[in-house]
Amino acid sequence: MNCLACDLGGTKVLLGIFKKNFGSPSLIFKKKYISSEWDSFDLILEDFLKNECKNITHPYSACFAVAGPVSNNNAKIINLSWNISGDGLKKKFKFKSCELVNDFAVQIYGIPFLKKSQYSTIQNGDKSVFGNKDLHTIVGAGTGLGISKGIISGSKVTVLASEGGHVEYSPKSELEWELKNWLKNYLKVERISCERIISGIGLTRIAEWRLSKPDAKNHPLQKYLKELKITDNLRKELPQRICNLSNQGDPLMIQVERIWLDAYASLLGDVALQELCFGGLWISGGTAPKHLINFKSSLFMKQFSDKGRLKDILKNIPLNVILDEEFGLFSAACRAKMHLLIK
Repeated sequence: MNCLACDLGGTKVLLGIFKKNFGSPSLIFKKKYISSEWDSFDLILEDFLKNECKNITHPYSACFAVAGPVSNNNAKIINLSWNISGDGLKKKFKFKSCELVNDFAVQIYGIPFLKKSQYSTIQNGDKSVFGNKDLHTIVGAGTGLGISKGIISGSKVTVLASEGGHVEYSPKSELEWELKNWLKNYLKVERISCERIISGIGLTRIAEWRLSKPDAKNHPLQKYLKELKITDNLRKELPQRICNLSNQGDPLMIQVERIWLDAYASLLGDVALQELCFGGLWISGGTAPKHLINFKSSLFMKQFSDKGRLKDILKNIPLNVILDEEFGLFSAACRAKMHLLIK
């Protein structure tokens, strides 16, 4: 039997047909759609199933990972004003089961089916230490900052809701305090969440703050920043430019990237202490594969474990980086496969 998986965001929709296997589900066919080019999600799904997959066995079950909150198997994609009903899709497209799951929470379902090629281990942890080995937590910086957690006990997976990415950002130095105050003034907000710092747009904001200083007036990114005032699409490209310049030895962008990574490492340490996820702490999101070398650095691990009297606890928690850039789609397929097993 086949199952259908979907990673549905405000910018793009990724659909895939997967074959049920004994272990991980295997991809048969996938296609990416640009969300803004379609009037509704139903039209995208109809095109995919009727035109692109007409020679593939119709999927038995379906799981849709959606960028937004899900309630009673319904979701609204804010950026597109799309209202999506899991029950409605089930009836219209004749699925035996159909579930909507938040696009970050769904990743918990993918963990039991991960292959070695899909992740890299930074810290093994101590398997002999007493603790809940069933508890896993995923933290991922991309467009925003997502945190999800779940209990994986044999074939049973329970996902627990979290909005941890919106906790207060806590500066650890005078420089970071200066950054936080600058952001509050720049964004005209009363508080700065971790997501404002630890995300793709967060990295951009840190760069904008650093480039606002007098010693950066002749930096090559100044012209680029002026263009950002015209279009937000350019802002999406800036994180990669920052990382490229940092890798090339640009001192200002090295500092920008370092602040971002330090904040990320510190948050991961906080999450590890809060959740005591002895099953594993997983770094996910669009930025994860790009920063693998940085995540494995001694500086990053020092910031991660800099928790005073409790630092030894962190040595016992497995820390891994998800390398699969389509892990959301894969995880949705894993959840759809679970429905096949139930049936």
